[in-house]
Amino acid sequence: MLSITSQYALRALSHLAARSDESVLGRDLAKSVEIPANYLSKVLLTLRRAGLVVTARGSGGGYRLGKPADGIFLIDVVKVFEDYSRTKPRCFLGSTRTCSETTPCNAHSAWKNLQAAYLQFLVSTPLSAISGERDNFWTSSGQRDELHSEPERFPQLGE
Repeated sequence: MLSITSQYALRALSHLAARSDESVLGRDLAKSVEIPANYLSKVLLTLRRAGLVVTARGSGGGYRLGKPADGIFLIDVVKVFEDYSRTKPRCFLGSTRTCSETTPCNAHSAWKNLQAAYLQFLVSTPLSAISGERDNFWTSSGQRDELHSEPERFPQLGE
């Protein structure tokens, strides 16, 4: 339902949210969230222009969230990259004409309830809800990020 650019933006922002106490270098962020570095740099530039990330140069520099993760809602990110907002839901079939109750597309009646739930999810879910814990970041492949995970602990005898 989301473009790859929106998915990348949400992955990058959720990673930054989990590391809110530090700046993250672009190359480290790209590697951690499995996004091509060149593509990510363009996404981050757009997010910076939207005020969702800030940058710092020099030692200790990198990317950080532009505001607290609980103040950034998923819709705030999605609307930066897609023609979708709280007041302008999208036609399921991608019709260029207005899709509404009065001028529905062929999928409108089947899509409208799901679309309302989807829009409610985007509007009501803060970035903090999807950022996870600092050391509990999952990559797109579904594997734990080995750069930031703790070593596996095996039970000792008598435990």
